[in-house]
Amino acid sequence: RKQRTRPAQSPRPSAAIRPREGAMGSVADDSEEVSTVGEASRMVWEESKRLWGIGTPIAIATLSMYAVSSVTTIFVGHLGNLPLAAASIGLSVFGTFALGFLLGMGSALETLCGQAFGAGQVAMLGVYLQRSWIVLIAAALLMVPFYVFAEPLLLALGQDAEVAREAARFALYILPGAFSFAVNFPTAKFLQAQSKVLVLAWIGIGGLCFHVVVTYLLVTVLGWGYPGAAVAYDLSLWSIALGQSAYIIGWCKDGWRGWSMAAFNDMWAFVKLSLESAVMLCLEIWYLGMITVLTGDLQDAQIAVDSLGVCMNINGWEGMIFIGLNAAIRVFESPMSWALAVQGRPCTPSSLSSASRCSLGCCAWPSC
Repeated sequence: RKQRTRPAQSPRPSAAIRPREGAMGSVADDSEEVSTVGEASRMVWEESKRLWGIGTPIAIATLSMYAVSSVTTIFVGHLGNLPLAAASIGLSVFGTFALGFLLGMGSALETLCGQAFGAGQVAMLGVYLQRSWIVLIAAALLMVPFYVFAEPLLLALGQDAEVAREAARFALYILPGAFSFAVNFPTAKFLQAQSKVLVLAWIGIGGLCFHVVVTYLLVTVLGWGYPGAAVAYDLSLWSIALGQSAYIIGWCKDGWRGWSMAAFNDMWAFVKLSLESAVMLCLEIWYLGMITVLTGDLQDAQIAVDSLGVCMNINGWEGMIFIGLNAAIRVFESPMSWALAVQGRPCTPSSLSSASRCSLGCCAWPSC
């Protein structure tokens, strides 16, 4: 007797790893295809609201953290040209160096947490967070020599001797703030993956207000000068980082299950992914710092560095807004890419969500 053979069926994801229903609905859900201009307009409007609903709090949080540097520059600017030049180089060169490198390395967590949350494996978010803390703190330690030997590095790049000496002092003062980035960025990615972005905005705003008060107290009232501004800078960045960490440990019980030795597993793969992410972002951010350093070759280096430092601060505000929107896109697309992988479908522009196609400028018509 011949046995009947059933047609092969594609494997279905088990219940443990099915796409998670969250604030944005199923990760596989998307707007229907459109065929008229009116439908396209409505789709763009609805998806834009979704994108800005996630992106605006992230942009506010990012701007608040960046504004800590701006407020520091404003207060130091009242102390004279040389302190302002030192603070401009310290923040625009060394602060931007640390921010770009650690933000890039923290972007690896954005992908992993988004995919884990989309798969319903929320408990893995805490493991990935701890793993990212370990990697980023180690990366921050590797940056310490750049701060310690700041003066000879600046002199080698042609910076004015007096400005280089004061900038090197200021760079050492803000070194503790660089380590706060190693805690801040992973916690932010952890919360973004779960669309818990409002808390990021409120903590950022609170940290900025705290910074204004502390900087005024140390610089204006106590007269500590630009060392006092650097101390306020460090305290404010750490207040934001610790505030985000306290929220995760205290109120994110699904994702945070306590400290785990599993954080040390697959460490090298995580490091490689972090470095790849860092290279992409560093090349976009570091050129701002290099422009500030190169002005040291101009006549009247203090005035040149002062003016360019203010311009770079203003330019940085614009950049932070788009970094926030980019993070919002990743919040949408990391779970989507996992769902497509489970279905055996490639992640192409046509398979992206409508929100991301709108933000990326891709055509939303069915033929695209």
